[in-house]
Amino acid sequence: MDGWFVLDLGDALFADKAVDQVRALFEQIGPEAQASAVLMRHEAEGRLHCALKLYFPPELETLALMVGASPCVTPAPAGLGVLVGDAGRLPR
Repeated sequence: MDGWFVLDLGDALFADKAVDQVRALFEQIGPEAQASAVLMRHEAEGRLHCALKLYFPPELETLALMVGASPCVTPAPAGLGVLVGDAGRLPR
């Protein structure tokens, strides 16, 4: 693993409550969060509906663990967006 974390929120249509929780917790973290970001991507993986997955970089490990995210490899940059935080944190 590369120190990254992923949280699979399932069907994106029903992820609002979890997304709001992650945003609120991110805002509470403080200065170390300001230069980072929680990333997101809609992934179909052969299913009818897309799942919303949130990716947390290593510096947001505490937040990732608070919301139950699992360790993962660095996400591929294609299709990633910023849920909350600095867009400069997108992988190149």
